[in-house]
Amino acid sequence: MIAKSHRARTAIGASAGLVVFAGTAPLWTAGEGHAVDSLTRFFTAVAVILVTCQALAALARRLNQPPVFGEMVGGLLLGPSLLGAVWPEANAFLFQRSVIEGLDKVAQLGLVVFVFLLGCELRTDRIESKGTVAAVLAGSLTLPYVAGVGVVLVSGDLLVGENATPTETMLFVGLAMAVTALPVLARILADLKLEKTGVGVLSMSASAIGDGVVWVILAFLLAGQGGGGQGLRVLLLAGALVLVTVLCVRPLLALLVDRLGSSQSLTVVLVAGAMGYAVLTQSVHLHAIVGAFLFGVAVPRDSPALERVAEQLKGFTLTILLPLFFAGVGLKVSVGLLGTDPLAWLMLVAVLVVATLGKVAGAGGAARLAGMPPGDALRLGFLMNCHGVTELVVLTIGYQAQLINQLAYTTLVLVAVITTATTAPLVRWSLRRDRGGDVVRASRTGSRAGIAGL
Repeated sequence: MIAKSHRARTAIGASAGLVVFAGTAPLWTAGEGHAVDSLTRFFTAVAVILVTCQALAALARRLNQPPVFGEMVGGLLLGPSLLGAVWPEANAFLFQRSVIEGLDKVAQLGLVVFVFLLGCELRTDRIESKGTVAAVLAGSLTLPYVAGVGVVLVSGDLLVGENATPTETMLFVGLAMAVTALPVLARILADLKLEKTGVGVLSMSASAIGDGVVWVILAFLLAGQGGGGQGLRVLLLAGALVLVTVLCVRPLLALLVDRLGSSQSLTVVLVAGAMGYAVLTQSVHLHAIVGAFLFGVAVPRDSPALERVAEQLKGFTLTILLPLFFAGVGLKVSVGLLGTDPLAWLMLVAVLVVATLGKVAGAGGAARLAGMPPGDALRLGFLMNCHGVTELVVLTIGYQAQLINQLAYTTLVLVAVITTATTAPLVRWSLRRDRGGDVVRASRTGSRAGIAGL
């Protein structure tokens, strides 16, 4: 009865949304002379983005996909790939330059908070099977990284950004292919009821540490863009900031968390601290997100007050701010760039195949060498191939830094979306193929490598 009532309310809400959408359509087809100010356009764009992403998130749930996959697709559909192609007037009304600039700023705020929360969730202290985790981590990072470098090497200048050398683009594409999205992976594991199994715990452990490694490598790569002297200066300043964080900021944060509890003051301190670190790293020519992640890592663990504040921030960030980031990604991605050029489509297929095989063979092969049964090792490889929102963040940073061009950005974003969509179905297929393999072993292995806090 409750489910039927919920579906009825959803249908009524969707119908009302369509009525409002249709009623405001004349504004969207108005010319430049129509008296619609930029603030109205901005609010309209935000409302359309949120409703579209939420609707597609609900559809994703019905298709047994994580909601964030629907939001990612929603952002792509609002860009030139669909809306700009079938209804250019609406696209022009919604996403004028002033609106895009406003959306970019709000999206950057969302990214800073989101990456700060990722830093807060990075746990290495609860990992017990460190040898197995290290093997899987090495395999899941090294082979995809080498594969990404090989793709750029074979393609020549096809993917190289304006502000990058071919070597820098190689290193960045390799890094992008090595990413595993921890937040999306956690949701997929929960949906499949695998979060407490040996495979689930191992994949979360490797992904959590891999996130940290990715941000460190990305920081070095961004620092190296400044050339020899400038790059060395950036690295020295970054090293000094890390030392100050470990020796001064981290103990101070522990005292503040104990004193303030889960109050509004603690929320303000944490958000302001993430912003401050974002400003610091941005000012030394690293990306702001690197600073936010570093501040998140410095936050003390095992604090109920901090966990409550993080949950509050996560709810607003994931529901409101992150969809605006997805829309920003969608506005920069145009499937039309692939056009009818067989080379571009071949590049997309090649990158997809290489990215998938690199992750599955790298992580799964390492797990198999470490003694994991074949079925579980294959499932682990599929899980580590979930690129998700973390890769979109990394790709956006690389595109802003002109390490890759728009064709490369479009190709890699599509690969991230496809690999995210295929993760859960492939894991389900492997479970059907090897019924009960991981479930039976859960009680024997689930307690030996826990990072249950993630």
